[in-house]
Amino acid sequence: MKTLVTANQKGGVGKTSTLVHLAFDFLERGMKVAVIDLDTQANASYTLQEFESGSLASQMFTADDDKLRACFNNLTAEPALCLISSDAAMANMEKLTMTEAATSFKRNIKVLAECGFDVCLIDTAPSLGVSMAAALFAADYVFSPIELEAYSIQGIKKMVTTIVNIRKSNPGLQFLGMVPSKVDGRNPRHGRHLEELKRAYPQLMIPVGIGLRSSIADALASGMPVWKIKKTAARKAAQEVRAFATHIFEKMEITQ
Repeated sequence: MKTLVTANQKGGVGKTSTLVHLAFDFLERGMKVAVIDLDTQANASYTLQEFESGSLASQMFTADDDKLRACFNNLTAEPALCLISSDAAMANMEKLTMTEAATSFKRNIKVLAECGFDVCLIDTAPSLGVSMAAALFAADYVFSPIELEAYSIQGIKKMVTTIVNIRKSNPGLQFLGMVPSKVDGRNPRHGRHLEELKRAYPQLMIPVGIGLRSSIADALASGMPVWKIKKTAARKAAQEVRAFATHIFEKMEITQ
């Protein structure tokens, strides 16, 4: 099983929308997909509520892995999407020590792998707290959506530093890069910022971006991927999101 985290210390940059669309895309590719929502805002849990498993995100940080194993031990050979929902107890996870949180979380990620999932996708809160750090310690891959505005660019500099530091403890963690998100092609400021980022981080920019498209918000509110929205305006968004998903899928080298 491959584990992927979406992380950025700045909120509102498209973390959840990109992760949810990856989940839908990977499901359509025939995979068994686990999604863990570590963000107390629970936006991923809202969009994916149809796929609730009964397991809660806070349980990933407990010592008892029997409940998790019991929940997923009977996965069929068929493609599946299973949501481990955000819950109110996630607010208490910041009281755990980093060692406690990381040890329990990594052990439960191993349980998911043993239950037969092909990939685990983890949404995180927009702050470097215990839960995000624990997810990064357990992950194989991480990517960071970035909005092309000044505050977001400031935030990504801190995120890159964080990932570099985490890799000292998890050397297997691969940073897949930054994906430009909510890009307004008519806004010259976005164009300038994108070029600045390409110059500053030439090896870290994912070569496909996702535009500022209302159809993506429509899809998330409806609990479906944007390519199922029956609007002409959704076609471009669908192309961009599919291109991004293909890029991530190939970089993760997932085998089923």
